[in-house]
Amino acid sequence: MLARWLGGVAIAVFLGFVAGRQQQIADSQREILRQIEELKTLPQLRTAQAPSPQAAPPAALPDFTLGIEDAARMGNANARLTLIEFSDFECPFCGSYVRESYPRLERDYVSTGKIQYVFRHFPLVGLHPRAMKAAEAGECARLQGKFWPLHDRLFANQKSLEPSSLVTHARAVGLDMKSFETCLDGQAASAVRADIGAGSRAGISGTPTFFLGFAQEDGSVHVVEKIVGAKPYAAFQSVLDRMLALPEAK
Repeated sequence: MLARWLGGVAIAVFLGFVAGRQQQIADSQREILRQIEELKTLPQLRTAQAPSPQAAPPAALPDFTLGIEDAARMGNANARLTLIEFSDFECPFCGSYVRESYPRLERDYVSTGKIQYVFRHFPLVGLHPRAMKAAEAGECARLQGKFWPLHDRLFANQKSLEPSSLVTHARAVGLDMKSFETCLDGQAASAVRADIGAGSRAGISGTPTFFLGFAQEDGSVHVVEKIVGAKPYAAFQSVLDRMLALPEAK
């Protein structure tokens, strides 16, 4: 009898233990599920509580003047609207612009007298070791009234800008070679450095960079728009047409 009673007690204890353990497991599972549900709501709470990001303020438009008195220019000298290009003869992006957008701008806006077009030098000497001397060659050609023919030839031969090739290009466009070679021997460097300084003060960091503005009585240009990079023709067309419609352009 005693053995049977002890056996029953043992079974009851065991069953009680199992039941208690199952209850603990069930409670633990419910707690885990509760915590999971809370975690699911956290991203939603953070999203709901997070302030909406503020829109970035629009970039400030340029508002300064640039001189053009000693720069190569073409088009209508009396046009109010002026497009100023800062460029680098060795820069591949500048070459792309000259091939793709520049001819149409020259045809539609410069040759028609709608704008004056100005070129200023900004050789990136750290990237383009031949650009400085090429810019000096351009200045020497400007002094002989033949900047634009040399401009076109240099951009058409961007891989041939070493000093000996510059002489060849100058001869091909009909420059007086004695004057050109004397000029290329350092006489034009200060003019190029002046352009670099003006471009740096205007915030240029790459080429080509363009400034558009209106001619002032003192001969300078009041800059009100900036275009950076070798943009397609349509990008220039949009800005030029908008600016030509302004009262300042009349």
